[in-house]
Amino acid sequence: MDKYKIDSHKLNYHPERVGEWLKGGNIYPIYMEMSPIGACNHRCVFCGLDFMGYKNRKLELPMLRKLIPELGKLGLKSIMHGGEGEPLLHKGFPEIVELTVAGCIDAALTSNGVLLKKDLAETLIKHCKWVKISINAGTADTYSKIHRTKPADFDKVIANMSYAVELKKKHNYSCTLGMQVILLPENRNEIEILAKTAKNIGMDYLVVKPYSQHTQSETELYKDIKYGGDTVLADALKRHNSNGFSVVFRLNTMKKWDESARSYKRCLALPFWSYLDAGGNVWGCSVYLEDKRFLYGNVYENSFKEIWEGELRKNSMKMIKNSFDISNCRINCRMDEINRYLWELHNPNEHVNFI
Repeated sequence: MDKYKIDSHKLNYHPERVGEWLKGGNIYPIYMEMSPIGACNHRCVFCGLDFMGYKNRKLELPMLRKLIPELGKLGLKSIMHGGEGEPLLHKGFPEIVELTVAGCIDAALTSNGVLLKKDLAETLIKHCKWVKISINAGTADTYSKIHRTKPADFDKVIANMSYAVELKKKHNYSCTLGMQVILLPENRNEIEILAKTAKNIGMDYLVVKPYSQHTQSETELYKDIKYGGDTVLADALKRHNSNGFSVVFRLNTMKKWDESARSYKRCLALPFWSYLDAGGNVWGCSVYLEDKRFLYGNVYENSFKEIWEGELRKNSMKMIKNSFDISNCRINCRMDEINRYLWELHNPNEHVNFI
């Protein structure tokens, strides 16, 4: 039961922007991933962005007070605050979320949840469309080994999310509260435990997703992991679904591990999204952070409009179109489903008029 289409895509809900793109227009992104801060309080064994170095840098509020309203006026629809660090380490994060909403942009948060204390939750649950917590085990001991932190952090996360549920119910907030676990050999036997816990404290969903090796990641511990579509576990988790809770087992994504080739020949998704790192750099792809071919500019030096219409981005898009080899891309890239959708629109099969 995946009503939020987590294992698919939602670009089909934006036909105007897609239509403009099909006509060759220079569209602005619908979605942005924003990294408020580079530092992180965990060192997860699977971290794909470890190569970024967990730098102690952050997006400054004076700059964001100008940038976020500009993004809203340019047509950005949503910002997921996450990125290479733990967003809640940014002391000004509540204001960042308020700026996002004030700019008529949907706000969301991906966090490990340890710092989501009561005073902070008051603002975030009120303003965010959704909050998703990365919690990669069902017990404190396994959690501490995977997140490389103290076992006590597990209990803090459960307590924080329990309060978030209480807050949501008390004020009738619409914020969707979810948890996410990456399926690993170390936690496979605890996924059902986590599902029960998530359901009992009132989460809206639990996402079970596969690991995906980042092409630049320093860790290669799970690079040879295989899934083959784990239907046994997926079927077992179905019994925890109810009217108020669902387990989204990303079976479709897991099955892609067995595919020999992608159904599209080049990346078409980049105009629809962007990534802003904690240093203010705007990137075309989160898999190729630090790769200058995908760097569009820096928001401390230029407006977003200037960056999006600038030469660096134009050259990057030409490179993607003419010479970039997508076989080097990450398996299960988050833009994969969008690329499949756009490729089919751009290269329709026969008889499409017989609807």
